[in-house]
Amino acid sequence: MSRVAKNPVAVPAGVEVKLSGDVIVMKGPMGTLTQALGANVSVTHADGNLQVAMANESRAAHAMSGTMRALLANMVEGVSKGFEKKLALVGVGYRAAAQGSKLNLSLGFSHPVEHEMPEGVKVETPTQTEIVIKGADKQKVGQVAADVRAYRPPEPYKGKGVRYVGEVVVLKETKKK
Repeated sequence: MSRVAKNPVAVPAGVEVKLSGDVIVMKGPMGTLTQALGANVSVTHADGNLQVAMANESRAAHAMSGTMRALLANMVEGVSKGFEKKLALVGVGYRAAAQGSKLNLSLGFSHPVEHEMPEGVKVETPTQTEIVIKGADKQKVGQVAADVRAYRPPEPYKGKGVRYVGEVVVLKETKKK
């Protein structure tokens, strides 16, 4: 069995877990998440812990047991604390403004860029050059951050664009005569 899957997932006090057939539902202060369980994995809930086990000895079951344990751990953290990604705008005139479930971006194009947030993801702009994306689903938060970054990724000569906070952009040297 996977070494990752051998570790139980601790369920904190404010999180409700419902196992029904091949679906697991978690409710917490940050929201509700649902995950379908594969045929190769079985999950048990006892003593405030979730334990993942292989349903058979196949290679697929071995692989999915560790994956499912990681997904369940992310669900527990998401519904209890939530996830967030921070983005920074680098460049003259680059601005961001959150209006409800929309993010308005001014990224040097001839038109403003408007990004609609999916269900369960919230966006904040503490300053005009900072974007904070929050939500309970780690995959959705990361995907929205990647989509916003893809509008204007950091370019390699001046480093202008949308980047993750803490991302290191290696600048190229300009062409010499």
